[in-house]
Amino acid sequence: MSIIKSISGIRGTVGGEPGNNLTPVEIIKFSSAFGAFIIKRHPSIKTKIIVGRDARVSGEMVSRLIVGNLLSLGIDIIDLGISSTPTVEVAVVSQKAQGGIIITASHNPGGWNALKLIDEQGEFLSAAEGEQILALAENNQPHYVPEEQLGAYFFSPYLEWDHIDKIMTLPLIDKEAVAGRDFKIVVDGINSAGGKAIPHVLESLGITKISLLNCLPNGLFAHKPEPLAENLGEIMERVKTEKADLGIVVDPDVDRLAFIDENGEMFGEEYTLVAIADYVLENFEIINDLYPGKYQKATVSNLSSSRALRDITEKHGGKYEAAAVGEVNVVTKMKELQAVIGGEGNGGIILPALHYGRDAMSGVALFISMLAQSNKKMSELRKSLPEYFMVKDKLELTPEINVPEILQKIKIDYASEEITDIDGVKIDWPDSWAHLRASNTEPIIRIYAEARTKTEAIAKVDEIKAKILAYIK
Repeated sequence: MSIIKSISGIRGTVGGEPGNNLTPVEIIKFSSAFGAFIIKRHPSIKTKIIVGRDARVSGEMVSRLIVGNLLSLGIDIIDLGISSTPTVEVAVVSQKAQGGIIITASHNPGGWNALKLIDEQGEFLSAAEGEQILALAENNQPHYVPEEQLGAYFFSPYLEWDHIDKIMTLPLIDKEAVAGRDFKIVVDGINSAGGKAIPHVLESLGITKISLLNCLPNGLFAHKPEPLAENLGEIMERVKTEKADLGIVVDPDVDRLAFIDENGEMFGEEYTLVAIADYVLENFEIINDLYPGKYQKATVSNLSSSRALRDITEKHGGKYEAAAVGEVNVVTKMKELQAVIGGEGNGGIILPALHYGRDAMSGVALFISMLAQSNKKMSELRKSLPEYFMVKDKLELTPEINVPEILQKIKIDYASEEITDIDGVKIDWPDSWAHLRASNTEPIIRIYAEARTKTEAIAKVDEIKAKILAYIK
């Protein structure tokens, strides 16, 4: 498997030959490049970087390589140990660090790992900054300091609680309403960072009936990491047998969030953002009173996210816009619109009142507060939202597949429809859409479609796939 280099960092399978996989050579090379970039960007101060990791088996090895390398560049390190991605992002700001490295391959399976790079604002690098890192990684000659100038090392696993404290002070968190519902909740932490982070959030909300499933952070993933229905049979059954009010599922680094209703059915990963946005927009005046003029009644998601967010936003008299896929693109558009909430349809919630990053921990607190106030069951809440069905598929990329050529042919074939090409090709019809794009993290073409019925959505995906396969042949 070739290593994947992108503006947000590097990703690959662990071990093998340098240049083809994520080996110590790549880890040292890219962390050196990031360190040099940060030092140059902040030349007048002692550089400090936050490091955290999910619970993958390779995580400690990767972390030790990165930490030792950065210390040898004269950079101070605050090591959070096993930590969620949003906690690292929040810690960069609270500790006045100049950057952060998150060691996680997110939704990729065991055997993979990655370095995600963030700036002094706790946000992913821009495209231009990412290109600079990639160039430095290929051409940089690291300058290692003498002993008396080595960086200082601090191990601080308790900054997760600082993050949780900030969540609990958000204006829409309603601990009193939550206490009144006496929820019973099942948590699936996939044996990674969420196995401790999510229960800690629930405990802070005052919830005591918490059933833990796969919450030992040993990195031995109990199922495929993506929080999709086909991977979640165990928790779906557990919610039913324990007569729980809901189930909570996160990915290994806790930036994606999905819920299971009281019947053991998926609430819908796409509807995590939709439901929370409905709650935030309904209470926009509370946020506006606390932050006058800072945010507008606007939302943003990426091109592959459900149309339901647009419908909910317009219901509240707000403005919705779509961004290219990728957290950095969504954040850029959110800042442009001063959006009060945004994110991605994969269960990623971005609440700027806390920080500009996908955060399942704040998403849990907001969702449960909303559910408590509604006096509804999960299934009833789901029925109150606009009804769409999304189908997600993919095609493996092989050397003979010319992705730009395929996308151009699709544009020509559907020239009579509304086309958006800022990220792959999206085709919009009055009651449905289809989006195809090359993945940034895997050697695949993703094909998503959404319609008013599942049958229609499947038909759109099948139609697009048939055309691509015909082009290849």
